[in-house]
Amino acid sequence: MTRLLRVELRRYLHRRAVVLLLAGCLAAPVLIGVSTWFDTRPASDAEIASAQAEVERAKADGEYRQAVDDCVANPMDWGITARDENAVREECRAQNEPQLDWFLYSPELDLDEQQSQSGVAVASLLAILLLLAGTTFTGHDWNSGSVSNQLLFEPRRPRVWTAKAVVVTGVALVVAAVVMTAYWSGLAAVAEARGVLRDGQLVDALQMGWRSAGVAATAALLGYALTMLFRSTVATIGVLLGASVAGSLVLLALGFDERWNPGINIAALIDNGATYYSDEACEAATEDGEYVDYGPCEAEVTFTDASLYTGSFLLLSGVASFASFRRRDVP
Repeated sequence: MTRLLRVELRRYLHRRAVVLLLAGCLAAPVLIGVSTWFDTRPASDAEIASAQAEVERAKADGEYRQAVDDCVANPMDWGITARDENAVREECRAQNEPQLDWFLYSPELDLDEQQSQSGVAVASLLAILLLLAGTTFTGHDWNSGSVSNQLLFEPRRPRVWTAKAVVVTGVALVVAAVVMTAYWSGLAAVAEARGVLRDGQLVDALQMGWRSAGVAATAALLGYALTMLFRSTVATIGVLLGASVAGSLVLLALGFDERWNPGINIAALIDNGATYYSDEACEAATEDGEYVDYGPCEAEVTFTDASLYTGSFLLLSGVASFASFRRRDVP
């Protein structure tokens, strides 16, 4: 089995399309990371000077003085309870005085925020690229007819199927884990250099990255299993694309809750849980006599729930693929 794994690994890494997709797994996070670094960079002296000039112009504007006068005339409307006229005027000025950050867009690099922003983008791209790598690697074997040649050297089909699955999944897991670890370590180093890294942020981000690596490996294995079942890369991509685009619409038309939406469950895997709008949660809140707004109408999909949901699809696909490869004729 070890020899077979080495052979499949060499074949996987020598496929041009796979190499390009793996290169994309490295290039895309770098581009996103550089963009994040640039967008969150501290303001330059020139930008601060320009913003300060805008502040001075705003202070000289008649609208600012009019707002202060209106506030002084009706302090209660502005939430000011002071009775001394000078104190009222000072509070009115403080509320209405133009501030530097009004004219200076310089967001701070916050790893907690980046988990739901650039982190999700990187995780999604890795999952898509590694899924394509898995289905491309397998689809080429079927299109070229090399599967029959492979079975001449190793006629035991279960071993061949398993070896390919291990290679596709293992490479995806390692690549995604390394890339996500490097991505979050790089952003953490930038945040540390800027003095904005808080305790525990890097650990949380790394955990999110490792969960994302698991999702990417699952996507690669799913792509492989479906391609071994359909014996076509195009068919696999078509099925997955149709499920992602029309899946939620079909579930909604059939009356299923958002709990069964694939996108919600994937988000729960990456974020260690996700919330969604639920009519049942609203009804429960009404029965309990609570005030019903968007909050009580939210239900949660836990990481465990999402794992069972995703795992069931993966298991069904894997079993069908394995059985098909074992029994069907190979051209």
